[in-house]
Amino acid sequence: MNLLPRPRSAVLDDRGVAADEKVELHIDTALPAQGYRLELTTSGVFLSSADDPGRFYGEATLTQLRRLREDGSLPTGVIEDWPDMSIRGVMLDVSRDKVPTMPTLTALIDRLAGWKINQLQLYMEHTFAYRDHPEVWADASPFAAAEVEELDRFCADRHVELVPNQNCLGHMQRWLQHDRYRPLAIRPEGHTSKSGRWWPPTTMDPANPASLELVRSLLAELLPCFSSDRVHVGLDEPWELTADRIDDYQSYIHQLRAAPETAGRDVLMWGDILANHPGAAGQLPDGITICEWGYEDWWPFNARAEALAGTGRPFWLCPGTSSWLSLLGRTSNAIGNNRAAVEAAIATGATGVLNTDWGDFGHLQYLPVSEPGLAAGAAFSWCLAANADLDGEPLAAALDVHGFDDPSAILGRTLLSLGDAHRSVGVQVPNMSILCLPLYQPGMTLGEGPTSGLTASDFARAEAVITEAADALGPAQVRRDDGALIVEELRASADLLVLLCLDGQARLQADGSLSGVPPATRRELAARLEPMLDRHRALWLARNRPGGLSDSVGWLERLLSRYRS
Repeated sequence: MNLLPRPRSAVLDDRGVAADEKVELHIDTALPAQGYRLELTTSGVFLSSADDPGRFYGEATLTQLRRLREDGSLPTGVIEDWPDMSIRGVMLDVSRDKVPTMPTLTALIDRLAGWKINQLQLYMEHTFAYRDHPEVWADASPFAAAEVEELDRFCADRHVELVPNQNCLGHMQRWLQHDRYRPLAIRPEGHTSKSGRWWPPTTMDPANPASLELVRSLLAELLPCFSSDRVHVGLDEPWELTADRIDDYQSYIHQLRAAPETAGRDVLMWGDILANHPGAAGQLPDGITICEWGYEDWWPFNARAEALAGTGRPFWLCPGTSSWLSLLGRTSNAIGNNRAAVEAAIATGATGVLNTDWGDFGHLQYLPVSEPGLAAGAAFSWCLAANADLDGEPLAAALDVHGFDDPSAILGRTLLSLGDAHRSVGVQVPNMSILCLPLYQPGMTLGEGPTSGLTASDFARAEAVITEAADALGPAQVRRDDGALIVEELRASADLLVLLCLDGQARLQADGSLSGVPPATRRELAARLEPMLDRHRALWLARNRPGGLSDSVGWLERLLSRYRS
């Protein structure tokens, strides 16, 4: 059955029920929480639910059923349905560097709610308009308090919990770059990573009382905008915090948990630092939920979840959409990553699943690229048994009907094909598409180190796959309000990725480096890339606020400069 997600149990036949048949509502407390039962008969439609969310999800299923027939009529039969996971969340990165407009967010929330997602987090570093810190968000087009409150109400009407998410230790470079805040950094002068690259300060010193004072003031202003009784405080990837300072890290968590601003709330935090220190999770204060993240389809969610279950602490498992650092996604990886997370969550007693959509290095991917991962994650977390095989053609078909409204059934299949173009290459790298290496690491010599074995023919195969898939978009009939924009976004991404494939071929036909590419070829690459900058600007502004755009375009400008130099 082409529903998204597929229901747990459905026995239906082809006899039609009139599209305008009135729905009779009932409460049945014997049903599981958020569950519903639909009885579709020639004499009427009867919707029983355990609670108000169950009623909403039953009505969402009715809406999807009506989309399956041109006349909007319904089949007859019975559907019984309820979720595997009580918390089915999505986290959007709205800090690096893309801040969506309100219409973009509300349209996405409507889709997610229709797919039975019931939690949304907006990951913030510097994109809330904190009253006393204008220098931090001045160029970011931040969310105002009134906008967050409006979103909170919009979500609540759709049984989606809007959860505040403010990183409170690491990933604070947008703060620490200013003289006023730099003294809070562990290394105000910056630091050199293991790869030898210098980075500006990113992490506040947890032993500095002023760090906690700043964070408390931010939470005091942010949290009243939300009706949720949860808050995600981040605490991941504090790069400058050495392993021997785990006690300072633990002390900071205890102080944050004890702060009046977090009283009465469940505090969520990432689990990456705790995973490297056996026993650390068991020393956390009460009222902490650990969010274990991993973004590859081979990620050991089971082992990590079993270790967390042994601590007795509540935990969530957090896969991702694999959209970031890819331009067109990594479709199969996103599906496998989400399926593995939900399998482990069910097996080990995780209390939630949070599907993450990050924007690392400029957020150059466009919104539709994330939707296959979002849809698959929603389906798996609702009922894994009914949706475990929802990939490939079944997922494409579901997206065409319930995501993009494309009766030509072209867009879903094409989007999934574009998202797997990177698999044409025999060598892969984690957490990104290898096809994007010329963009994000233009000084890298291809064919060496982690890219050993990479050949020009690898890039040529990927180029052919992308070109063929993009050409197939022509007859698509996307009827979603932003249908024309979706097609243009995918074409623009495909054009840029084809350029990077040509770049990779040129490097590997030489000595692997950009400097080894003949000047005439580099001029040709520059000529193809230059108009893509303005194209990216225009497409960005169709869905997002201007803040962050210059940083995002900067990645393209840097590559263009390399071609010309």
